[in-house]
Amino acid sequence: MKILLIHQAFQSLQGAGGTRHYEFAQHCIERGHEFVVVASDVSYLDAKKMDKSRSVEVIDDIKIIRASTPRYIHKGFAWRIVAFIVYMFSSFWSAFREPKVDLVMGTSPSLFQGLSAAWVALLKRRPFLLEIRDLWPDFAIEMGVLNSKVLIFFAKLVEKFIYWRASHILVNSPAYVDYLVEKGISPDKISLIPNGVDPKMFEGDADPTRIRNEFDLTQKYIVTYAGAIGPANDIPTIVRGAERLKDTTDIHFLLVGGGKALEEVRELVKEKNLTNVTITGVRQKSEMADVLAASNACVATLQNIPMFKMTYPNKIFDYMAARKPIVLGIDGVIRKVVEDGNGGIFVEPGDDKQLADAVVWMYEHQDEATQMGISGCQYVAENFNRENDARDFCDLIEKVLAEK
Repeated sequence: MKILLIHQAFQSLQGAGGTRHYEFAQHCIERGHEFVVVASDVSYLDAKKMDKSRSVEVIDDIKIIRASTPRYIHKGFAWRIVAFIVYMFSSFWSAFREPKVDLVMGTSPSLFQGLSAAWVALLKRRPFLLEIRDLWPDFAIEMGVLNSKVLIFFAKLVEKFIYWRASHILVNSPAYVDYLVEKGISPDKISLIPNGVDPKMFEGDADPTRIRNEFDLTQKYIVTYAGAIGPANDIPTIVRGAERLKDTTDIHFLLVGGGKALEEVRELVKEKNLTNVTITGVRQKSEMADVLAASNACVATLQNIPMFKMTYPNKIFDYMAARKPIVLGIDGVIRKVVEDGNGGIFVEPGDDKQLADAVVWMYEHQDEATQMGISGCQYVAENFNRENDARDFCDLIEKVLAEK
């Protein structure tokens, strides 16, 4: 069968960001299916345009079509909406021209690409699988970045339409199942395949010295944040935690990633004159094994809003698979994962003092912290193994196709 995915921020191992769909696609291809992705020609993390000569490329047997998108994505929320809408139309056109498609899949965020996928599936008369990875627009509303009554009305209308049009809905967090059921969607229409990780990605040849040598951190106790640097990620709390430890010269914070808030974070570090924080910028997924091998501990934060208690951030599973103890500034379902795996220390979201204290505890109790990392790795390998998730995804694809 031929599966068509519309995903603005799709990444292979050659890019930076989550690779959930790349790994799912590989397993589908192993089963004999074709996998085509309509992605943006602008990087979601650094807003850079892709090479124009590569509007269509094949990476590891996945056909990737680059749909035109303006570089507005980091110029403010209104411009981001404009970029989403432009991609919605360009991805629709690219996807609609793809011949002989058996199933169309859309993913959020944002809902606009889900709308594109819904219309392509409708016009091609094919099943439509909708994946919900973020509860957009509710996240944006609760963060206060979406406050126009007109835009909220339109976004909610889009949300209702694509939920109604979907042949089946896939979610990546157990809390999202309850969210959708409360909206009146039948549990039979919803499947959960959680975020997870391929433990093999962090085994073997990872080089712990390369990143340390590159940034002259050979003797430091490194605490790493690796992921998107956007308003939701609350990186200022990590910076304030680093400020509390600026006189503890052995501890160093490494911020790895890119996003809308990257320059604001750079300015904050510069304003506080912090020499114990290094910002690397965007790194390819293929480099993450070396980045995490160089780290002694990892940190993850999100803004302290109730809806973020429902998320399963990708980075947590990567940290655990890499055997790193976690300072977790996120409450909710992901806290249960870390605590069930005895993989780290929870701190209240937004509390930089608790964050700094947890880092100091790990620094002073390195044997216990190392054991946390080992325990966490064992837990995700058993319960959140991407190979099992990918198998379940392929099963779901085949089930939806069989029911068409």
